[in-house]
Amino acid sequence: MKIWIDADACPKPIKELLYRVAERKKIQLTLVANRPLGYPPSRWISSIQVAAGADVADQEIIRQLEAGDLVVTADIPLAAETIGLGGHALDPRGDFFSVENIRERLSVRNFMDELRNNGIETGGPASYGAKDKQQFANQLDRFLARHG
Repeated sequence: MKIWIDADACPKPIKELLYRVAERKKIQLTLVANRPLGYPPSRWISSIQVAAGADVADQEIIRQLEAGDLVVTADIPLAAETIGLGGHALDPRGDFFSVENIRERLSVRNFMDELRNNGIETGGPASYGAKDKQQFANQLDRFLARHG
C-alpha cells in the first residue's frame, strides 16, 4: 500500500502528520502537485510535480494508483475514481469516502457547482482547525490498523 497526497490544497498540518506516519510505518508517501513542494528527506517520501492545469495532479494519481492505495484528497471526483479503482480516499478533515457515500457526495458537489456557475454565492468550507486534524489522525490510525 502507498499513500498519495493531492498536495496542492492539502493543509500543511496534514502533510506534516503524514510525513511522520510514513517514517514510522515505513509506507511510501507521494505528494503530487503542480508546484515544487518541500518535504523532509526520507526514503519513504517523494513528490511528483505535474504541469499546471485543472485535474492534472488528479490524473497522475489515478495513473499510478494501485488497488489498496490510500489517496488523501478533498477532491470528490478524484475520490470517486480512486474508489472505482479499488483504492481508499480520505478527506483532510477525516471523512472517508466510500462506495456507500460517494454518489451522494458527487451529487451535492455537482449541485453546489451548478449554483456557483449560476452566480449564487454558496460560501466556502469552514476554516481548518485542530479538531479537523485530530479527526483525520484518528481515521488514519484506524485505517492503518486495518490495512497497514
